[in-house]
Amino acid sequence: MSRRRETYHKLLLGGLFAVLFLPLIQEHLHLKKVYPLNGDVTLPPDIEFDKEDWFSGYYQEEKEKFINSDFGFRNQFVKLNNQIAYSLYHKAKANGVVIGKETYLYEQSYINAYTGTDFLGKDSIDHTIGRMKFVSDTLRKLGKQLIVVFAAGKASFYPEYIPDEYLPVRGPTNYGYMSVAAQQAGLHVIDFNRWFIANKYRSKYPLYPQHGIHWSTYGTALAADSLLRKIEELRGIDVPELKFDGVNMEQAHGVDYDIGDGMNLLFHLKSFDMAYPQMLHVDAKGKTKPRVLVISDSFYWGMFNLGIRNCFDNSHFWYYNRQVYPESEKQDLLVDDVDLGEALAAHDVFVVMATEATLRKISWGFLENAERYYKGFRVPKPDAEAKEYEQKVKDMVKYIKGNEQWLSDTKKRARERGISTDSMLLLEARWNLDHQGK
Repeated sequence: MSRRRETYHKLLLGGLFAVLFLPLIQEHLHLKKVYPLNGDVTLPPDIEFDKEDWFSGYYQEEKEKFINSDFGFRNQFVKLNNQIAYSLYHKAKANGVVIGKETYLYEQSYINAYTGTDFLGKDSIDHTIGRMKFVSDTLRKLGKQLIVVFAAGKASFYPEYIPDEYLPVRGPTNYGYMSVAAQQAGLHVIDFNRWFIANKYRSKYPLYPQHGIHWSTYGTALAADSLLRKIEELRGIDVPELKFDGVNMEQAHGVDYDIGDGMNLLFHLKSFDMAYPQMLHVDAKGKTKPRVLVISDSFYWGMFNLGIRNCFDNSHFWYYNRQVYPESEKQDLLVDDVDLGEALAAHDVFVVMATEATLRKISWGFLENAERYYKGFRVPKPDAEAKEYEQKVKDMVKYIKGNEQWLSDTKKRARERGISTDSMLLLEARWNLDHQGK
């Protein structure tokens, strides 16, 4: 009996050591493929050995950060930790994620928008509407159109699952005030938020997922079709259609599960089945393709990926008015590097779209720049000078690193301030650039 117990203890101890050494074995031998974490995950870089950094303790601190983020099976342990927090304590480890009733997932910004916590104020919104009106009227005189689109919002669509601590609604909301003001101003408006809510229980398939933040893939297809019909109506042309041949009913994945993916759990969260349209090739024969520029948040990605761009000629998507697509699919192209006058002349329809959580910054500077352009003012390049300055900072940092005495002094100042050498290098470079000639 004692020998059997001794054997059992040895096996238990051996198993424990095997578990402890498993990350080290995986790190060097890569026994199993480990997939990266989803979402905006930034890992600390490795650090090169430096004698002064070693004696100051900075090298050890930075090396420890790197090792703690790079050991074998780390991602699996992160997911295990997240799963425990979710399953046992009903908490989300993903930044900004709120777990609602019946495990409906939200992002905090959408709840803030629904409750009016982020309300801009009537004067500010009236100013934005006035700018929209000016740009719209100017485009109309040029035979062009501006369409303002209010994308659906999850908090507005599923208010019944918002945790009680975030309620009640505190007052006016950006969407509530802006949607009415836009209609009263005579702008061309598509209010998908209102339409989705009205058809919540009428739709044959779910319009919004349980564990995603964007409208469903099926809802996206309906919205894309409505946008095409609106353009067709305003332009008086026959626009190519997006068609699909039935749907497949499946557990949520992709965009219908984007918050779930971002939570990085061990197990896929179960929900009602979602509808996935089987898209057909766009037939443009005998149709007229309009030249369309869309300035939008991430809600346009679904339409873009379903193929709506194939219904347009010279189609462009300015993502948050920062990156230009489809060009950036091959090589990054920034809006700042595009001539605004040429872009305004090269398109006939301009779509500005935002959801309730991003209405505070709708168009992200596009309408402001278009207004300045049409009024004859110089359109600023907000990032041009900043990019030039940051390049100078990089050059100065490189110069300091090449100067042995200056680098040594910078490291000393970093230790005195209790910050990293890299941070001190940036401070040093910026201070010298800002005080040149003074």
